[in-house]
Amino acid sequence: MIQPADGHVHTEFSWDAPEGSMERTCARAVQLGLPAVAFTEHVDYSRWTVDEAVLEHSPLRRQLTGPDGVLVPPELDQERYLASVQRCREMFPSLRVISGVELGEPHWNAVPVAKLLGTGHYERVLGSLHALPVDGHLVEANALYRQRPAVEVMRLYLAEIAKLIAHTDAFAVLAHLDYAIRGWPAEAGPFDLHAFEDEFRHALRALAVTDRTLEVNTRIPMASEIVRWWRDEGGKVVTFGSDAHVPDAVGTGLSAAVDMVEAHGFRPGRHPYDRWTLPG
Repeated sequence: MIQPADGHVHTEFSWDAPEGSMERTCARAVQLGLPAVAFTEHVDYSRWTVDEAVLEHSPLRRQLTGPDGVLVPPELDQERYLASVQRCREMFPSLRVISGVELGEPHWNAVPVAKLLGTGHYERVLGSLHALPVDGHLVEANALYRQRPAVEVMRLYLAEIAKLIAHTDAFAVLAHLDYAIRGWPAEAGPFDLHAFEDEFRHALRALAVTDRTLEVNTRIPMASEIVRWWRDEGGKVVTFGSDAHVPDAVGTGLSAAVDMVEAHGFRPGRHPYDRWTLPG
């Protein structure tokens, strides 16, 4: 089986990955036979309200949250990050080390995002959505399940994804479209993907029109139906990402994801680290 690149990995340079290590992640990737790893560190300019229940289980988030209950993520240390990328390229010559960022809510932060990307340092740029605007402030999407009905939260999330796509061209790859599924509450019953087919298709169609890429995030296995809808709506390109935040998680789930996207007709490019596309 062809091993794809892991195109979504975090290290100690992401504010929410204190146990990360770029060097140990590279060593693990080489051990697994991966051809490439993209270190897409978090860049979050948004400030969002954090649920007290989340703070009870996350000392890190509590440390970053002010008395007003708003979390302020630290900025990416570009100088140290880029030096580490270069060092890993020299230490692991058989592994293609791709520089990158994961831009949280880039459609709300156009000025600082443009400044960051204007440096030209980042080869892989992901766009993602972690928070939603509610009553004049931002709330973490998965925390919002404790405030609103689950169905409403999921629809709000997918509608905001479509706005994210429409209002910025800063990113090339849409990360974890299915992010809000991670927090689906057990008391809401089993998650029914097909109940949101129209909303998923709308977001996928908006992405396809821009000729951008859908990430198959393997932190939880992406439903095969989403990839089928992506193809139905005109999507032509996918990448894979483990969303690893610790070294041992790099490459997790990639083999199963490859089998799934191949079943929908996607094939690897000329090089193992290329995006996967539909032939013709």
